[in-house]
Amino acid sequence: MNRESVRKNSRRNIGLLAAGLILLGVAGALQAAARLAPGFGEWYAAAIYPAIVGVYGRICGVFPFSVVEIMLYIGIIWLIWYILSHLKQITSIASCLIFLTGLLAFLYTADCGVNYYRRPFSSYLGLEVRESSVDELYALCEYLTEKVNETVDNSSYDRSWTLEGQKAMGRLGQQYSQLAGYYPRPKGLLVSRILSVQQLSGVYSPFTVEANFNREMTDYNIPHTICHELSHLRGFMREDEANFIGYLACIGSDHPAFQYSGYMTGWVYAGNALARQNRELYAQLYSRLNEQAAADLQENNAFWNRFEGKVAEVSNQMNDVYLKVNSQEDGVKSYGRMVDLMLAYYRR
Repeated sequence: MNRESVRKNSRRNIGLLAAGLILLGVAGALQAAARLAPGFGEWYAAAIYPAIVGVYGRICGVFPFSVVEIMLYIGIIWLIWYILSHLKQITSIASCLIFLTGLLAFLYTADCGVNYYRRPFSSYLGLEVRESSVDELYALCEYLTEKVNETVDNSSYDRSWTLEGQKAMGRLGQQYSQLAGYYPRPKGLLVSRILSVQQLSGVYSPFTVEANFNREMTDYNIPHTICHELSHLRGFMREDEANFIGYLACIGSDHPAFQYSGYMTGWVYAGNALARQNRELYAQLYSRLNEQAAADLQENNAFWNRFEGKVAEVSNQMNDVYLKVNSQEDGVKSYGRMVDLMLAYYRR
C-alpha cells in the first residue's frame, strides 16, 4: 500500500471514529435527558417521534418486505467480509465497529429508547387501575368467554390483514388522539423462524421504524400482534400497554378475525391470571369455550412448545434485562399488568 492510500485510510478511519463517538454522545445525551429531565420523554414522543415515523417510516414502508430483516442478512455477510479483508488493519476494523455501534445506538435511542419515558397510555384514559377481587376477575373472564364464542373465526392469515391492522389502529386513533397519525404497513418476516425459536410473536424495529410479526404462529395471534407492534409507532413502548392497545384496536375492528384475536388474547391473559387464583373456576370457563376456540388454544400451545429450549430461555432472559434497563423494573412480569388494565376498562 503506497503512502497516499495509507493517508486516505487514516483519514477515513479518523472520520469513522469521530462520527461513531459523536453518535454515541448524542445517544447518551438523549438518554440522560429522557431519564433526568421531567417531561422530556413526553415532549419528544409527542412532538419529535411522529415526524420520524412520518418520514423515515414512510420510506421503509415503501418496500413490501421487512427492510430490517434484509439489512440483517446483508449486514452480517458484509461485516464478515470486511473483517476478513482487513485482518491486518486492526485500526480500520475498530473504527468501523465503533461507527456502527454509534449509529445503532443513536437510531435505537431516537426511534425507541426515549419513548420509554413518556406518560403511560393508561394515564390518558382516566382508568382506575387497582387491585381486584377474584370475583371481579371471574366476571371479566366470563365476559371474555362470551365474546370469544360470539366472534370465533377460523380465517387463515392473508396479506389483507396488514392493511386491516392499519385501519384498526387508525380507527382507535380517532377515539384517542395520542394514537392518531400515520401507520406504516406491518410486515411478516420472510424467515419467521428467527422469531419462533425465540418464542416471539413480533418485534418493533427502531432501526427502520417497522412493525414486524411472526407469520408462522397460530393465525388467531397475528391480528393482535400486528396492532401491538403498531402501537410502538405511536411511542408507547411498555409491553403491557402495547398489549392493551392491541386489544382495544382488535375488538373495535370491523374485521371478524381481528375481533376474535382481540378477545382471545384478552381471554388468555385474564384466564391465566384466574387459573393462578382458582384453578376450578378457570376449568369451568374453559369448558364453556367454543370447540374452535379450544382447538386454537391447543394448537397455539403445541406450536410454542416446539421451541422450548436454550435459545428461547436465553432470549427470555435478554428480554428481561432489556425491559429492566429501560426502567420497566418488573422485567417480563410487566406483561401481566394487561389484566389490571382490562379490569379497569371493564369496570368503566
